[in-house]
Amino acid sequence: MPKVLILHTGGTLGMRGEPLQPDAFSTALTEAVPEILGLAELEVRIVFNLDSSDIGPAHWAKLAAEIDAARDEFDGFVIVHGTDTMAYTACALSYALLNLDRPVILTGAQRPLASLRTDARRNLVDAVEVATRDLDEVAICFDGLLLRGVHATKSNVHDYRAFESPGMAPLARLGVDVSIRETEAVSVGGYVCRPEFESSVLVVHVVPGMRPQLFSRLLDDSTDLRGLVLGAYGLGTVPAAGPDVPQMVRRAVDKGIDVLVVTQSAGKIDLSQYENSRALKEAGAISGGEMTMEAAVTKMMHALANFPDRRNRRAYLLSNIVGERGGGSSDKV
Repeated sequence: MPKVLILHTGGTLGMRGEPLQPDAFSTALTEAVPEILGLAELEVRIVFNLDSSDIGPAHWAKLAAEIDAARDEFDGFVIVHGTDTMAYTACALSYALLNLDRPVILTGAQRPLASLRTDARRNLVDAVEVATRDLDEVAICFDGLLLRGVHATKSNVHDYRAFESPGMAPLARLGVDVSIRETEAVSVGGYVCRPEFESSVLVVHVVPGMRPQLFSRLLDDSTDLRGLVLGAYGLGTVPAAGPDVPQMVRRAVDKGIDVLVVTQSAGKIDLSQYENSRALKEAGAISGGEMTMEAAVTKMMHALANFPDRRNRRAYLLSNIVGERGGGSSDKV
C-alpha cells in the first residue's frame, strides 16, 4: 500500500467555533474520515495550525524542509491548508522542490469538516487518492479538480469550486473515475531543494490616474525593498502620459530593485506589442509571461533569496522553471 504523509497547517477544514479559528480537530483527522485509511498507509503531522492569512515565506521554507527530509519515506504528500493563501504556498513549493519525483497535493475546504454540508471530506479523500498516483506535480485538489500549483488561483469565496487555473486545463477530474491527463515534463534535471524565500517584495496594481510620485516617496524612504511585482493592464500596458509609470520603473531598476510585470487579466504579457508596454521593457522591467500574481510574487521571493547575482536572477525570472510562464520558451521580454 502506498505511504502518504499528511501535513496539517490549519485552515477552515479543521476549524471550529464562531468566528472560525484553528482547532486541534486535525489530530483526529483519520477518525473523522476513516475511508482514507483504505487508500494509503497514512501518517499525520501538525506542522503548524494557522489561519492561512498568517502563512508566509518562513512557513513555506518549513514545509519544503519537512517534505525534503521525508521524501524517501513516502510516496506522496498531502498538505491541509487554508484556501486564502493556498495558491501562494503551492507556487512556492513548486519552486522550492524542483523536480521532486512524487506528488505534493494541497487541499482544504470552504466549510469545516465538523459542519453539515461540508466539502472537506470529499476534498481530503480526493487529495489522498491523487497523492498515491504516479504524478510529479505540486498541485491543488479541490471540488473534483486537480490544478497545477503554479497556475492555480482562488477565484470564489462562496462556491465549493474555489479555485481555477486560467489558461490551463485541469491536470485531472475526479468524478466517478479519476481521469488524469498526460502532460509534458515542465522541467529537466535532478531534484533540487531550495527552501529559502526573501520577503522584501511589494505588489503594485496599475490603476487609472495612479500617482507614481507616491511610489517615488517609498523608493526614497525605503532601503529594504528588493523586488516589485507590477500588475499591468492587458498585454502589459501602463499609463505613460501624465502619470509616467515607466519612469517610476526606471527609478526602481536603477536603485537595484527587480521589477516583474504580470497582467491583471488572464493571458500572456507581451512587452513589445504596444508603445506603452515597450516603455516598460526599455525601463528594465521583466516580462512575467503567463504567470499569475501568486506565481510571480513567490518566484520573485525565491529568486531574491537564491540568486544574489542580478544577471542570474533575471535569467531565472525569465526561465520557465515549472511551467509558470505558460507554454513554450519563446517569451517576448
